[in-house]
Amino acid sequence: MKICTLKTQKSHRFNFVLFGLMLALVLIGCVFVFSASSYSAEVSYGDKFFFLKKQVFGIVVGLVCYFIFSFVDYKKLERVRWVLFVLSVVLLALVFVPGVGLTNYGATRWINLRVITFQPSEIAKFAFIVFAASYLSKSSEKVKTFKGILPVLFSGFVLCLLIILEPNMSITICMALLVVVMLFVGGARFKHFLILMIPAALMVVLLIVVEPYRLKRLIAFIDPFASSKDEGFQLVQSLFGVSLGGMFGQGIFHSRQKFLFLPFSESDFIFSIIAEETGFVGSCTLILLFILLFMSILKIAKNADTKFGFLLCLGIGSIIIIQVLLNIAVVTGVVPPTGLPLPFISAGSTSIMIFMSMLGVVQNVHRQSINKL
Repeated sequence: MKICTLKTQKSHRFNFVLFGLMLALVLIGCVFVFSASSYSAEVSYGDKFFFLKKQVFGIVVGLVCYFIFSFVDYKKLERVRWVLFVLSVVLLALVFVPGVGLTNYGATRWINLRVITFQPSEIAKFAFIVFAASYLSKSSEKVKTFKGILPVLFSGFVLCLLIILEPNMSITICMALLVVVMLFVGGARFKHFLILMIPAALMVVLLIVVEPYRLKRLIAFIDPFASSKDEGFQLVQSLFGVSLGGMFGQGIFHSRQKFLFLPFSESDFIFSIIAEETGFVGSCTLILLFILLFMSILKIAKNADTKFGFLLCLGIGSIIIIQVLLNIAVVTGVVPPTGLPLPFISAGSTSIMIFMSMLGVVQNVHRQSINKL
C-alpha cells in the first residue's frame, strides 16, 4: 500500500495539466503568428517565416527556463528578491542610454544586444511579483496599516515611472493593476484602496493630457469610424477582422486583414486575426484555455506549502489574466487602443520566455507542496 501511494505521489509531482495548457497556448500562438505575419514578413524581410522563427526561438528558450524553474526550489527566489528588483530597475534605465536602447515607433522599450533584443518591462513584472510576494508573506500585520503597504507601493511606483517614460502606457497599466491585486491578496484594507483611488485617477488624466497622441486615441476610441483613416484606423480594422469571423471563421490561414490592413496583426492585435479565422467558436475556445490555465494556477496557489508560494502563484496568475483581459478588450473596442501582447500567443520572444519562466515557478510550487504531503 505504501509503495502504491509513493508511486502515485511521484506521478503527481509534475503537473501535466499546467504544462499541457501552456504547450497548447504556445503552439496555437505559433500557428497564428505565422498566419498573421507571413505576408508582411515576406514584404518587409523577404522571409515569410521571419516572425515564426523568432517565436520558435523564444519558445525553445522559454521551455529551457520553464524546466529550470520547475526543478529549482522557488524559495530561493525570496533570497534574491532585491537583486531581481534592482536588476529590473537598472535594465529599465538602460533603455534610455544611447546605443543601448532601441527605439521603434517613437518608443524606447528594448535593449539592443546586437544579436537579440529584449524588453526589460517584461522582466520587471516578474521581479515585482517576487518582491511583493516576499514582503507581503512576512508582513501580515504591517499591511493592515497604510505605512505597511508603502514598500510595495513605492517599488511598484518606481517600475511604473520608468516604464511610462519609455513610453509604454499599456504595461504601466498592467503593472499598476498588478500592484493593486498583490496588495489586495496580501491583506491590505479596503480603505487604503479608496485613499489611493484619487491620486491614481488624477495620474491617469495627467498621463493622457501630457501626451497628445493619447488624447487622440481616446477620442478615436469614442467614435473610431469618424477617423477611420487616421487614429481610428487600427481599431476599425480590428473590428472588421472580428466581425468577418462570424460563428466559425474564414478558416485558418485565410484572414484578409493580415494583408497589411491591420497593423501589428502578429503581436498586439493577433486576437483579431484569430477571431477572423476561427470565429466566435475558436475565440471562445482560446479564452477557455486561458480560464483553465488561471484555474490551474489558483488550485496550485491554494495548496502551496508557504504563503510566499501562495502569493507568488496568485501574482503570476493575475498578471496573465490582466494582460489577456486588456488585450481582448482593446481588440474588441471595449477600452481605448494600447499596445499589449496576448500572453503565450502574440509574437515577442521576451514576453513568451518570461511567461513560460513564471509558469515554471508555479510548477515548482506544485512540486514543493506535493513533497510536503
